[in-house]
Amino acid sequence: LKLPAATQLLMAISKNVVVYWYLIPSIPLGIFLFIKLVKKFRHGRMGWDMFLLKIPVFGPLVEKNIMARTTRTLGTLVASGVPILDGLDIVAKTAGNKIVENAIYKVAQSISEGKTIAEPLEKSGVFPPMVCQMIAVGEQSGSIDTMLNKIADFYDDEVDDAVGNLTAMMEPVLMLFL
Repeated sequence: LKLPAATQLLMAISKNVVVYWYLIPSIPLGIFLFIKLVKKFRHGRMGWDMFLLKIPVFGPLVEKNIMARTTRTLGTLVASGVPILDGLDIVAKTAGNKIVENAIYKVAQSISEGKTIAEPLEKSGVFPPMVCQMIAVGEQSGSIDTMLNKIADFYDDEVDDAVGNLTAMMEPVLMLFL
């Protein structure tokens, strides 16, 4: 009597887990340490941050979270009377993503050359068109702080919805796994 292939596979995996048990915690630890090492280098950090933005399911969530955080921070700083260039410098440092940070620094440089905020934001390709358009409207109307906070509210809601949808999608997968 020969066992089914699925059963044989499960038994082989079980035997290997018993023999090579020490690899189970070391593989995730090795991956974690490798990522930490890669992020210490400038190009490694840029590559990692680009990877985070391009991941199929989590990338849009990361992008929305960054947009919410940066627009909320800049809106609060502008409303408090902080000059826009100083505010952009602070926002760049708190962006949490080198791709976005570099784009914000380029925007600050363009503004110091006399351009508007929305034009270099749009050219950067990092910020969604809706963000650029709303910032342009805020600049024209003179209420950029209000517009930035509206953008942040929108993206906060988007992040909440995306996390809820992701959780709802993961429940059946977890049930199948268990």
